[in-house]
Amino acid sequence: MSLYKNKYRIETTRLKEWDYSNPWWYYITINTKSHIEWFGEIKNGKMILNSLGKIVSNFWENIPNHFPIVELDYSQIMPNHIHGIIIINPSVETPDRASLHDKNNHHSLGLIINQFKGSFKKWCNENNFNSFEWQPRFYDRIIRNEKELYNIRKYIKQNPIKWEIEKEIPENLDL
Repeated sequence: MSLYKNKYRIETTRLKEWDYSNPWWYYITINTKSHIEWFGEIKNGKMILNSLGKIVSNFWENIPNHFPIVELDYSQIMPNHIHGIIIINPSVETPDRASLHDKNNHHSLGLIINQFKGSFKKWCNENNFNSFEWQPRFYDRIIRNEKELYNIRKYIKQNPIKWEIEKEIPENLDL
């Protein structure tokens, strides 16, 4: 950890030699602050979205409408987090779709996720969900090959089933 303005901060986990605006496949996990279960619940191995869960799902699915170079692959809204695969692919941009990006047309992964998190938080503030907060930062992994992509897709798809199994193991619970 290093000091910044007399406060300790965690160093970035991002690869310093990687340009996160590179066309690539990225695995993302975004958590709610304090892991509060805002988006619904798991029942019988399936995620049941509540009203806020349906809205965050809609925000997620609309990322390509704001960033035309983005494609979405597998994703899963969970009670307190979101898993998704984002593909940055400049060849999909079309002039008829509106785009939120910086002046240099630099669509970095961080910008995309920050816009998603910020726009959803703004919606929450405007619609009486003022106490909703995201955990700072997000987890990402550069998907390196097809085997890894297959395993990540499998993990995302099975996440609701694993949620229930892991909740039944006392060592996994915060008591």
